[in-house]
Amino acid sequence: MQTLQQKASEWSGVKQEDAFAIDEVNLFEKLGLQTFINLSTDFYTRVYEDQEEWFRSIFSESNKEDAIQNQYEFFVQRMGGPPLYSQRKGHPALIGRHRPFPVTHKAAERWLLHMQHALDNATDIDLESKARMLNFFRHTAYFLVAGNDLKTETQGNPPCKHGDEKPVAV
Repeated sequence: MQTLQQKASEWSGVKQEDAFAIDEVNLFEKLGLQTFINLSTDFYTRVYEDQEEWFRSIFSESNKEDAIQNQYEFFVQRMGGPPLYSQRKGHPALIGRHRPFPVTHKAAERWLLHMQHALDNATDIDLESKARMLNFFRHTAYFLVAGNDLKTETQGNPPCKHGDEKPVAV
């Protein structure tokens, strides 16, 4: 049986060593807090203005400002900065925290599209850092898809098929 990390690598097309290349450089020290705030703000502006209702609906129960703060604090913590996220919310527990949401292949790709655009728009992030970050984001998005599939399997539902918007209930 494949681990969630192995599934994430297979589905994302990103090898684990490339996904975790963010650990080779302290991106927080290199880029600074404001860069992560700006990236998360740009990203969530795109998410909340998305043209696809099915995608916007994933975020309908969350507050945009809270989502921005949660994301940039997680990024800061994961990329070498202080443990802002853990101090405020506890362990990140990504799969558990994303359990209420339909994290499918299609949703992951849409999320990544917005993150790619936000990274492209970030003039204060060098190309090498952008590549490291995008590999991490891509792998992590599919790690969450694998966690979502595990959730549906343990609930007696078949896993989501590539392209499904929501887990299939039987």
